Amino acid sequence: MTGNDPIPGGDANPVLVEDVELRRLSPALGVEVCGVDLARPLHDSVFERIRDAWEQRCVLLFRRQRLTLIKQLQFASRFGKIGDAEGGPPAVLEVSNVRNVDGSQGILPEGPIDYHSDQSYTERPPIATMLYAMDIPERGGNTLFANGFRAYDALPIDVRDRLLARRALHLYDYQTYPTRRPTVRPPGAKQACHPLFRVHGPTGRRALYVSRLMTWSIVDMDADESRVTLDGLFRHQESPEFVYEHVWQPGDLVVWDNRSCIHGRTDFAPTEARRLRRVTMLEHRA
Repeated sequence: MTGNDPIPGGDANPVLVEDVELRRLSPALGVEVCGVDLARPLHDSVFERIRDAWEQRCVLLFRRQRLTLIKQLQFASRFGKIGDAEGGPPAVLEVSNVRNVDGSQGILPEGPIDYHSDQSYTERPPIATMLYAMDIPERGGNTLFANGFRAYDALPIDVRDRLLARRALHLYDYQTYPTRRPTVRPPGAKQACHPLFRVHGPTGRRALYVSRLMTWSIVDMDADESRVTLDGLFRHQESPEFVYEHVWQPGDLVVWDNRSCIHGRTDFAPTEARRLRRVTMLEHRA
């Protein structure tokens, strides 16, 4: 699925939902959207209210949804153009430890995953990611979201000033180190450079844009200084006051903004099924 592929279906008569309720998920970030059935199209005014909340609070949660792939794609396409980041995985795939009939599994099947922003090792990372929960383990496999806006705002002024113009190298080796930061730089890993403090287009706010899994070094900085600086930034952005831990339920649909938050995953028993359907949006849709 790419941004040029048509999404079949649709409805010429979108529903105007009067009783949509937006609830804060946590002090750190996130909004739960209540009173919406995403199998039915939303009126533009309703969607704009939801999107505004998402751009300010980084993460949206919709509980108890029943979505086919087509319905999920229709909703995803309202946030941005669905597409594959160059050098990244497909825009539509399963995050799963369930083995298919042909013996294949989805990506990142088991265990905890360090914090990261999806595909930051590409030149044009996705602006947003959407996960729809189909099978969820009894416990564990939670997703941790950390607010990059709040992490940036809480940095000391002298640190912000010192690092304002700096860029960082992001790299990733899915085959060898899919879930944990390597101790030695992997040869041939996919890589790209981005500002340490990314400007969020919709709001104009700055967000701390580094992650423990994928940010390797600060460009043109002494290696030891880079390591110490990044270690401090990682600890800072992962502070509990910036983090919301999402405990999944079947039927959850979560949309997060890769420009303003990072995420990771807690451990879970490999004997329990965890299967979610992921869609990535590459470009902003005005």
